[in-house]
Amino acid sequence: MKRNQLIKHIKRYNGFLLREGSRHSIYQKGRLKTEIPRHNEIVDELARKICKDLDIPFVR
Repeated sequence: MKRNQLIKHIKRYNGFLLREGSRHSIYQKGRLKTEIPRHNEIVDELARKICKDLDIPFVR
């Protein structure tokens, strides 16, 4: 999955960028937080875990 596709999906479910780290971007939805690496391609298992962390459905 492309990183920008995952970010658009997170924003659709009211997730927002909390801050930028040196190697990760931190996104938050309510009280839930997760890190997204700065790679162009994100493995599906990691994308699924990121969606689970934010309590949003996984979309491929």
